[in-house]
Amino acid sequence: MDAIFIISFLFATIGLKGPYLCCSSVKPSVYVGYDDFNFSRLVNVPKGSEIIVYCSIGKRSESITQKLSKTGYDNVNNLYGGIFEWVNQGNSVVDINNKQTNKIHAYGKFWGKWLHKGEKVYN
Repeated sequence: MDAIFIISFLFATIGLKGPYLCCSSVKPSVYVGYDDFNFSRLVNVPKGSEIIVYCSIGKRSESITQKLSKTGYDNVNNLYGGIFEWVNQGNSVVDINNKQTNKIHAYGKFWGKWLHKGEKVYN
């Protein structure tokens, strides 16, 4: 799954790996994982950095936000509504080549109902 960093504040994505990762992410983002979450992916991020963690709708990223807070990252937030709400609010996302895209991995038909803007991608 995914987590994100923004550089002066960092988006950390717990998003999906493999073919799903190429759909879209908030720019700039760093994959931190979910099932395979590992603090070593943050080795170059100072503990005081503002980090915003996201996933599709915000549920999985909330647990990563809590893990980061418990290990000394004191400026960590969960992106409310995840990347779906980010796009619904008119914000842009980029593909794996860092080009703006309207394709969003909707995870599944059940979850995709929360994405109102952009092109839903399921595979």
